[in-house]
Amino acid sequence: MVAAILSGCAGSSFSLGGAAPSGAPNGMDGRWILAAPNAPSCGIQFDGGAGARDGKLVPEGGCPAHFYTSRRWTLDAGTLTITDDDDQQVAQLHFANDRFEGQSSAGVPLTLTLAPP
Repeated sequence: MVAAILSGCAGSSFSLGGAAPSGAPNGMDGRWILAAPNAPSCGIQFDGGAGARDGKLVPEGGCPAHFYTSRRWTLDAGTLTITDDDDQQVAQLHFANDRFEGQSSAGVPLTLTLAPP
């Protein structure tokens, strides 16, 4: 019986909080942690529903690199673009190693990782 259950799991994809552990995430819904060198990290709540490719976000206080102006996100082919109320790009990040890596529009290096539950 255990063998039958395990064989049924083979080939299925595992998802944690909307992000697949090895590959581009399946949506952004949930709380993510933004980090930049020489700055405190902060949380950002992404909304859009499971599997959504765009939506709104709400940064917590103290976010680096002008992220307090962030309001919207778009995910396309593993590239996450974050924009402000005026649709000006705040950052662009690419999915790699189970997290997003990239930089702000001002050139500040950034990482974005899914917050633990």
